[in-house]
Amino acid sequence: MISLKVLIVLVLIAFVMFPVYAQEQSEQQIVLTDKGTLKVGLSTIPAQPNLEEQTKFKINFINKNTEAIQEHVDYSVTITKGENQVFGTQLIHTTTGSITVPYEFQEAGEYLVSVDVQGILFQPIPTESAVFGISIGNDGKNGCLIATAAFGSELAPQVQFLREYRDNTIMATAAGSSFLSVFNTVYYSFSPTVADIERNNSFLQESVRAGITPLFGILQIAKLSSVGDGEISVLTSGIIASSLIGAVYLWPIGLAAKSIRNGTKLKIKYVVVIISTTLALTLASIVIGNVQFMMISTSAMVLSLVGIGAAFASWAIWKSILKIKITFL
Repeated sequence: MISLKVLIVLVLIAFVMFPVYAQEQSEQQIVLTDKGTLKVGLSTIPAQPNLEEQTKFKINFINKNTEAIQEHVDYSVTITKGENQVFGTQLIHTTTGSITVPYEFQEAGEYLVSVDVQGILFQPIPTESAVFGISIGNDGKNGCLIATAAFGSELAPQVQFLREYRDNTIMATAAGSSFLSVFNTVYYSFSPTVADIERNNSFLQESVRAGITPLFGILQIAKLSSVGDGEISVLTSGIIASSLIGAVYLWPIGLAAKSIRNGTKLKIKYVVVIISTTLALTLASIVIGNVQFMMISTSAMVLSLVGIGAAFASWAIWKSILKIKITFL
């Protein structure tokens, strides 16, 4: 009888304690520091942080050559929302190379978590940073609403692919997170309404599925074609994705330009100047670390590349049409 009571007590303790230890942990994002000395991995418990509930940031410092945990690191952690710092630690030393930092978010929105490294193996180094983007409690506004309505479930492979590209590629860097903050402001201003209409209209669902299918191929190409690590990888991926999105989706708008219909050659020097300027501004914003500057520069770069991609595609299509006309005349 005593053993049965003990068993019941142990079972009850297990049920009480299990949720504490079984909190879902997010997939670890790994980012190379901006000067390339060390890798930093970050995951959260719970996987989807909630407002006014403690979030544990699990941070690992990783030797980029051996992929093993790097011991004896001097670091600090800051969390910012826009231009405001909402959390920060002093310089701390970890002997194990793995740390846990607790924080309780008070407001919904997009945040940047910066892990700054200032020493390795008791040797001080110039500050190097790894920056991670995280979206908190946006009242459901952190999903691919239109794609989810089109494919019927957040678990659909297509929706999961879009989410993975957003979270593990774009949100993994400061520049990507800054651009996404601007994108989300625009996207979530209309996407809930579109998604609601879409769910009640099978024809619209089919049309959206067909319409966004090329996007999956574009993002796959962008991922495979990205060069380098961290910010550079996101920039190259973004350049390729933006140009191809413009070329695939917006070429009809390009045909509305009179110069293209007249067969006028596109002035390459203007294209080079535009790309060089927006890219230089984006790189400068990353170096300076100003979030507002990054929002403006990354948005300008994406919009200019989308426009250039559309212009080149429509010009090439118009030239092909003219050749076909000449052939049949």
